[in-house]
Amino acid sequence: MHLPPESLLLRIYIGESDRHDGKPLYEALVLHARAHGLAGATVLRASLGYGATSRLHTAKILRLSDDLPMVVEIVDAAEKIHAFLPTLEAMLDGGLVTLQPLQVIQYQHGRGA
Repeated sequence: MHLPPESLLLRIYIGESDRHDGKPLYEALVLHARAHGLAGATVLRASLGYGATSRLHTAKILRLSDDLPMVVEIVDAAEKIHAFLPTLEAMLDGGLVTLQPLQVIQYQHGRGA
């Protein structure tokens, strides 16, 4: 798969406990991105954060959260990201979605892959 040098980064901020069709939302997002043929997706689990409600979510021992912040990052060409946005919108019930341009330096399988 070719990824143009001028691509987009779609970043989705959600909570670990968010769900879609019975599975974790972050997992559903990655599976839908893959099904749409997007170049790549990564899920990052944060140890501390807050969102629109200003409620603090933390992994500290004394304040163990069951809803840590999650970030799903998806990279691809602008037209493919924009085509995915209606699917994304239908899956989300809240959270934050950002979109930014980026320059792809390298996109290829590793030697061992």
